[in-house]
Amino acid sequence: MALQWLILTCVVAAEAAMALLVTMPAPRIVKSRLIDLTSLLLQPAAFVIPFAAFQLLDLYWKNEHRLECSSDICTAEERTRYEKAIFKAQRNAILCVSACLLYWCVYRISKYQREIKELEEAEKRLKTE
Repeated sequence: MALQWLILTCVVAAEAAMALLVTMPAPRIVKSRLIDLTSLLLQPAAFVIPFAAFQLLDLYWKNEHRLECSSDICTAEERTRYEKAIFKAQRNAILCVSACLLYWCVYRISKYQREIKELEEAEKRLKTE
C-alpha cells in the first residue's frame, strides 16, 4: 500500500515542478519548448485522475469501516494508533486532491499558453497582410 502513496507523491512533485517551470518567466523560445513538452507529457500523465479517485474511494471505505476508539475502555496506545491512522488518512486525502488539482492547473496553463501563441501568430499574419 505504501508504494501507491509513494507513486502518488512522486507524481504530485513532478506536477508541481511542471507548474513551476511553465509559470516562470523565460524567453519566448524556451517558454514555447516547455509548453510543447508539457503538452506531450499531459496525455500520459492523465492516469493520475482515476488513480487518485480510486485512492480516495479506498480511504473513504477504510474510514467507514474503521473501528472507533472513543470510549474509556481504550488504552492510550490504542487511542494513539487510532489518531495516527486518522492523520495519515487526512494526509493521503490531501495528496489525492492536490494531484488532481495540480494536473488541472498544469493542463489549463499549457492550454492558455498555446492559445496565446496562436493569437500572436494570427496577429502577426494580419499585420503582414
